Amino acid sequence: MALTRDEVVAAAIRLLDEEGLSGLTLRRLAKELGISAPTLYWHVKDKRELLDLMAERIIAEHRVKQPPLPDDMTWWQKVTELCRRQYFAMIAHRDGAQVVAGNRPTERMLPMIDRWIGIWIQAGIPPEEALALILAVGNYIIGSALEYQAEADRTKVRGDIVAISQAGKEQHPNLMNAINCRGSKPRDPHAIFEYGLTLLIAGIRARFPDLANGEGKDVASGTKTKGKALANR
Repeated sequence: MALTRDEVVAAAIRLLDEEGLSGLTLRRLAKELGISAPTLYWHVKDKRELLDLMAERIIAEHRVKQPPLPDDMTWWQKVTELCRRQYFAMIAHRDGAQVVAGNRPTERMLPMIDRWIGIWIQAGIPPEEALALILAVGNYIIGSALEYQAEADRTKVRGDIVAISQAGKEQHPNLMNAINCRGSKPRDPHAIFEYGLTLLIAGIRARFPDLANGEGKDVASGTKTKGKALANR
């Protein structure tokens, strides 16, 4: 039976989980599939296209496992939950955040993206600003996932230790006070992501306080913003 592109992508994700992104090469992937490197190029033209396809699979497979969003959710609750799902989809695979970072949507991802931006537009946010918000929030999610996975790799080797000398403790009293207030109890590794996400959503809601009526309002100027281009603000 002929090898399919979906099988190539699935094998690439398995290799990613085993070796990390640095160990994922087209030559190694071809060897894993039992084919020659030139044969692999019938399925993907280069590694960048392979990573785009892997990003699509990583996000899509995670979303399929999630229950539908309840109909009675507010727009910001839907946005919050979808952001959360995106984050956990990335960190479900080794170096998954690096794979997703910088990817370009595949044809299969467009319907999902269209539904995603539709939530913002239906809430009353102008399309251009809805796109800008999605990109900004997306950057936050990717950055948070990258930091989480980098820290997880670091603690495997060195442990979660902040080394500060006695002299340093005296020189940096504000830092030491913050660390002491935080305490030594085990922390939720995703708490900072949730905290930042809460701030982002609160900021968006503050920018558009009238969205419940399907009409936005620019907090800075007090003017209505429905249908108003971002560039004109």
